[in-house]
Amino acid sequence: MSKIAAANPQSQPDSAEVTAALLVIADEILSGRTKDKNIGFIADHCTLIGIRLKEVRIVGDSEGAIVEALNDLRPKYTYVFTTGGIGPTHDDITADAIARAFGVSIDVDPRAVAMLLERYTEKDLTPARLRMARIPSGASLVANSVSKAPGFMIENVIVMAGVPQIMQAMTLEVTPRLRPGAKMLSETVRVDAPEGEIAGPLGECQAAFPQVAMGSYPFFENGSYGSNLVLRSTDAELLMRAKADLLHRLSHLIG
Repeated sequence: MSKIAAANPQSQPDSAEVTAALLVIADEILSGRTKDKNIGFIADHCTLIGIRLKEVRIVGDSEGAIVEALNDLRPKYTYVFTTGGIGPTHDDITADAIARAFGVSIDVDPRAVAMLLERYTEKDLTPARLRMARIPSGASLVANSVSKAPGFMIENVIVMAGVPQIMQAMTLEVTPRLRPGAKMLSETVRVDAPEGEIAGPLGECQAAFPQVAMGSYPFFENGSYGSNLVLRSTDAELLMRAKADLLHRLSHLIG
């Protein structure tokens, strides 16, 4: 069993759709200096636990931009994940921006200090390191098994580090607190024909099964074009009926 699977919530999935957005906070992502490695992990993890990641937004290290984006996203989605900006340097301003967005105070949190003391001695808790213990009022902590400096969760917002290994540890730590949704199931039909030849049958199938998400993902292999047609639904029986219908419509192409 993978680490991700082992961390899944044990509660029954919610019948209503559970949604999420991801707010990536980092000047270095926008400049191209650093390539994001977190979006794919969070997308995969959300899919695994039945949460629909609906939007990803990237902003720089600007308190105003973070506040604006967060206050736009958090009413729209069940959860908002943020990555980046909770380290010890002057440009790590995410915690302050979150406090401003929620209209609460922020200060050094004794719970966070206790976590840091698992890694540092008291004399090593410099003012810079204590910045990582500043937590908005009312937030619960998200433990960090890698470097001990915690993330936090306030209402429906989960604030995590940008370093991939730490972000992944925090994601697994916070997962049991999240409300799981119905798992998204998928079926793939490979067609060794260009999209222009499958667009009609695929569109007809989509019209017949509007509740099943359908997409075409073209490829070029051995000198020929083809497409993987992916069908997605939380309803296993409906998904199989849609797949059977699509195979019938494409029978002249796939034999």
